[in-house]
Amino acid sequence: MTPVEIAVEIAGWAGASLILLGYLLITAGKLTGQSPAYQWMNVAGAAGFIVNGWWHGALPSASLNIVWMMIGAFALWRIAAGRRSAGEAAERGPA
Repeated sequence: MTPVEIAVEIAGWAGASLILLGYLLITAGKLTGQSPAYQWMNVAGAAGFIVNGWWHGALPSASLNIVWMMIGAFALWRIAAGRRSAGEAAERGPA
């Protein structure tokens, strides 16, 4: 196995591990769907699956994970926007 092939397999297994860990933490009630940690696990995990799926020619899997990663990125954007709004409201003080 070449170093590139090893890196691709590591990316795939790391991606699988992150997505499963996120699911475990959600199921155990340790994280919520609005948790940045959970969403980052999904984004990074999907990225690993994209690399692995593309390398192996598993285009349906790679495509699914592109969408999965975009959903996670959108969730992170919404979480950040919500925090900015809350911070701005706190700076203005009581109405």
